[in-house]
Amino acid sequence: MVGQLCWHRVTRDSCRKTYHVGPVQQDADSWEIIEGLKIGQSNVQRPDKHEGFMLKKRKWPLKGWHKRFFVLDNGILKYSKSPIDIQKGKLHGSIDVGLSVMSIKKRARRIDLDTEEHIYHLKVKSQDIFDAWVSKLRHHRLYRQNEIVRSPREATMRTFPPPAAKPSSLPWQPVAPNNSSNSSLPASYSNGQSKVAAWLQESEEMDKCAEELARCQSNLTELSRLLQSLEILQRTQSAPNFTEMQVPLSTSMSPIRLHSSNPNLCAELVDFQPPVSRLTDSGECASDYIKLQEEFCTIAQKVHSLLKSAFNTVAIEKEKIKQILSDQEQSDQSAQINSLRKSLSQALSQNAELRTRLNRIHSESVLTEQVVSVNIISTPDEMGIPLTQQASNESRLSMSESVSEFFDAQEVLLSASSSENEGSDDESYVSDVSDNISEDNASVTDNVSRQMANGDFAGCAFRNGRRTCLPAPCPDTSNINLWNILRNNIGKDLSKVSMPVELNEPLNTLQRMCEELEYSELLDKAAETEDPFERMVLVAAFAVSGYSSTYYRAGSKPFNPLLGETYECIREDKGFCFFSEQVSHHPPVSACHCESKNFTFWQDVRWKNKFWGKSMEILPIGTVNLTIPRFGDHYEWNKVTTCVHNILSGRRWIEHYGEITIRNTKSSACLCKLTFVKGNYWSSNVNEVQGFVMDQEGKVIHRLFGKWHEGLYCGVPPSAKCVWRPGSMPTDYELYYGFTRFAIELNELCPELKDVLPRTDARFRPDQRYLEEGNLEMASSEKQRIEDLQRTRRKWREENDAKQEPCFFKKVVDANHRERWVSNNTYWELRKNPGFINMEYTVSLW
Repeated sequence: MVGQLCWHRVTRDSCRKTYHVGPVQQDADSWEIIEGLKIGQSNVQRPDKHEGFMLKKRKWPLKGWHKRFFVLDNGILKYSKSPIDIQKGKLHGSIDVGLSVMSIKKRARRIDLDTEEHIYHLKVKSQDIFDAWVSKLRHHRLYRQNEIVRSPREATMRTFPPPAAKPSSLPWQPVAPNNSSNSSLPASYSNGQSKVAAWLQESEEMDKCAEELARCQSNLTELSRLLQSLEILQRTQSAPNFTEMQVPLSTSMSPIRLHSSNPNLCAELVDFQPPVSRLTDSGECASDYIKLQEEFCTIAQKVHSLLKSAFNTVAIEKEKIKQILSDQEQSDQSAQINSLRKSLSQALSQNAELRTRLNRIHSESVLTEQVVSVNIISTPDEMGIPLTQQASNESRLSMSESVSEFFDAQEVLLSASSSENEGSDDESYVSDVSDNISEDNASVTDNVSRQMANGDFAGCAFRNGRRTCLPAPCPDTSNINLWNILRNNIGKDLSKVSMPVELNEPLNTLQRMCEELEYSELLDKAAETEDPFERMVLVAAFAVSGYSSTYYRAGSKPFNPLLGETYECIREDKGFCFFSEQVSHHPPVSACHCESKNFTFWQDVRWKNKFWGKSMEILPIGTVNLTIPRFGDHYEWNKVTTCVHNILSGRRWIEHYGEITIRNTKSSACLCKLTFVKGNYWSSNVNEVQGFVMDQEGKVIHRLFGKWHEGLYCGVPPSAKCVWRPGSMPTDYELYYGFTRFAIELNELCPELKDVLPRTDARFRPDQRYLEEGNLEMASSEKQRIEDLQRTRRKWREENDAKQEPCFFKKVVDANHRERWVSNNTYWELRKNPGFINMEYTVSLW
């Protein structure tokens, strides 16, 4: 059956079939994975240099295909706008073909390279040129992989050259001792100050400490180089943590190791009889790996020893200066110091307003576990300055490790973006939904607010006490070979591919949509804010906050909802009522609606999941809507692309990249643009968000910056203010799918709720419930049964030309003639009278 997962036992017949990757029986319309270096293959001749123009796809800005000049030399593919730029060294990017998963689509003349950090989409217009590029890339890829296997250290130094040493990189410079320092000090120095200055100039211990730190810095550079060597060796064919496949004992063959960047190292395992010479390379690689590990540990011990010595030195010197300062306090203060203190006191008293502002900044900058809401005050530099004038003097923002410090923060060029951001075939957009939709929602919001106030939604849904932990931890997924499942789906939509239940988390997409409302307090604050620009800042913070819960969730995926599946969430503590429904299965479309006395929130999103060899992209298509009735505002914005890296090996990590544009369709007074910066796992700007709020004339009113998993700030450092920060994670969150406290509560089902929820609610889904309880066997069995039922229902509808209509949403056409799903305003009425328990269901989902 299509989409059903089939498991194969590793035997002589199935091994050849399961692990073969190449052009055999490949359709021209499907993606073909290019095989890499095979075990025992060596002496790959150095390929000739190849260059020419190809089309490269970008996501933002200037979405679409752009002509670029590429140069392929020794397995490294470099590109720029023109040959002249290449000669001048003005490169736009560089790709190590040997460490990339390469796949091609012949009929479309497409070449995709997945490097884990980035996904490069290339296209060639001519078939002859396409064939030439594919041939050259094959040769260079084999040569590069062979070079890495033979000399991993040399390959590392060529790919990652060590940074040049800079004297300014040290925390401080050694000060030469000066025995006559006391005579050169100004006469105005007090006795205590003279002692401190003399200590700073005469202390040999500080010189020693500086030298130790300099050696430590050199060792850290060596550690970085060794770590990169270990990474490259791991990402080729002989690292210890590669996926192992044990061949039957009858073949008398040792385990063969596979890796995601080279899945065809054992295409002919059955007939392979490895002589000693062929196993030599694997042994040498293992030996190199062990030597690198030993060197790494040795240098790490040196670094630890040096840092410990430096710490002891600093501790001793600290006590010395502490004693000097203590002596200074006991001695009489000089007249100059008294005069200085008096002048300082007078200056502070004359600037009471400045002192008040500084105190307010200090108090509001304290980071707590709760959401920080502030009144945004624009600085004179921000107000009334055109964006085009500001951009010329700005540089890229470099965030510190802690978002509570801004000492290293700089101005940011908000319009800049990396050409490495690859896109999808579908562009995100912002639509104008017709006025009658928001008017209907406003009337329903009033009714629901009155019902909440009157206690009409009584029962377990309005409980103060909610669970703080899941019933069972997440399962071990180390024994699942994802490559077997995903290798035939390069570039395809994974929503139609059945996955093992162990890869899921006990929530589905409808519940994930409710997670976006975890920080709905920001919207309540916006409903109380008179200034439209400050309201836009709070709405922008809410849009960013919806991504914060994904930071620890790269290891699992939500369940795909069944057609007609629903979810309800009533939060009296947050003052909103939420419901959602799966309105379409192919393509999968989820719709939700949330009502509160302060706002109405709704969206319909189509999700496309694509696997590119090492990474998986989640491409959301749709629009988010928010209305604030008090001011008549109707905000709309799009979602950004999500990418999960290291799908097959290594530590998985998640990033979001793209641009969000927030508009108020009822007023053109202000506009907000947020840029989720695309980075990589090792870069300092990972997870960064940059943005601005400007008026209708294009003048920047507020600047926004931060990280989507740490917080969002408004203003210019160091006086910027925290608008939002996520709450702390629960205890042992790593063991429980990385869920936040809010996520833990979403699938809770108490006895009182069973009588008021519809039978289609996600809480009643058995496979999801079994997974939450840790019963993997029943969860897998139920998941298979439910998916089979859904296929049977779909087949019956196709044969009888029947169509299943959503229960609680209707399709409308907006002002731009695009179809949208909005609430039909029946859910809460049906819940109240006659009640879902008394309703008849034409279809049983499970």
